[in-house]
Amino acid sequence: MRSIATAAVAAILALVLAACGGEGQQPQAGSSSEQIAIDGSSTVFPLAEAAAEGFSRTARGGARVTVGESGTGGGFRKFCRGETQISNASRPISSEEMAACASANIQYVEIPIAFDGISVVVHPSNPVNGVTMAQLRQIWQPSAERTITNWRQVDRSWPSLALQLFGPGTASGTFDFFTEAVMGDSGSSRTDFTPSEDDNVIVQGVAGNPGALGYFGYAYYEQNRQRLKALTVDGVAPSPETIASGDYPLSRPMFVYVNAEALRRPHVRRFVTYFVQNAATLAPQVGYVPLPADAYAAYGERVAQGQTGTAFGGENEVGLSIQELMARPLSAGEAP
Repeated sequence: MRSIATAAVAAILALVLAACGGEGQQPQAGSSSEQIAIDGSSTVFPLAEAAAEGFSRTARGGARVTVGESGTGGGFRKFCRGETQISNASRPISSEEMAACASANIQYVEIPIAFDGISVVVHPSNPVNGVTMAQLRQIWQPSAERTITNWRQVDRSWPSLALQLFGPGTASGTFDFFTEAVMGDSGSSRTDFTPSEDDNVIVQGVAGNPGALGYFGYAYYEQNRQRLKALTVDGVAPSPETIASGDYPLSRPMFVYVNAEALRRPHVRRFVTYFVQNAATLAPQVGYVPLPADAYAAYGERVAQGQTGTAFGGENEVGLSIQELMARPLSAGEAP
C-alpha cells in the first residue's frame, strides 16, 4: 500500500508541476527560449539555411533556427530593433545601420563567412559575351532611364534587342554593392527595371527573355548555368578562383552579424560556432567561395571572445581580396 501511495503522491506532484509550467525545469530544446531568428540577405540565405539544417541534425543542435530573407537592409532594420539574433548581409553594415544599432544599445560581432561575386547574366541566345564596368555604368546610371532601351545603343556591334533589366530590390545588399561598384554611389540606379528580393524571380525573368540583363550572387548563376550565360566583366569571368583573388571586379565578402548579448546564450553560441566551423564545407556546396582555414580559425576566436565592432567603418569596399579582408582590424561598432 505504501508503494502505491508513494506512487500516487509522485503522480500528483508531477501533475502539479506540469500545471505550473514546470517551474525550475531546464528549457526544452526547440522551446521559445531556444529559438534563433535569422534574417537579411537573400544572397547569404542558402548558406545560412544549409548551416541551420546541418545544425539541427547534430547532437548539440535542438534550437529552433528560422532563416528569413528580407534583404540586407531589411535584415539590419530588424536586427537593430532587437527582433533577430543574427543578420545575414551581402555588404558590410552601413554607417546609418551602425547608428541605429548604437541607439538601441545593440552591439554585434561581425563575421565574414564566405566570398561571392555578383554575376551579370543574360539569356544564352544573346551573342554578347562580356561587358566593361563603363558599359554597365552606361546601362544602369539614372540618366539611362527610358533612354537606353536597346542593346545596340550601348555598343554598335551588339544586337538590336529591346533591353529589359532585372535586379534586386533597393533593400538588398547586392543592390547597394553593385551600385557602389558600378556608379561609385550606393543606391544610384535607374528605376525602370524589374526588382525582386527573390533571386529566383530574377533568374526566371532573364531566362525567359532574349533581351534581358540581370545581376545577382554567383551561387544563383551556378545553380542555373544551363539556363543563363554569365558575362565577363572587364575581361574577367566570375569563378571561384577570380572571386577569391579579387580579380573579378564584382567580388565581395559576405557576412553574418551576431547580437553580442544573444551570443552569450549557449544555444546561440553553439549555432554560430557550428556555422563558422562548417562554412568551409557548406560554402562550395551552395555555390560560394570559402575562406582559408586560418580565416575561419580567426573568426571562430572572435566568436569565442565575443569581439564586437566592424572592420569597414560603415563603408563598402569594392574589389577586396580574401587576404585584404583578413588583414583588416576591427574598430568599435559606432557610426563614424
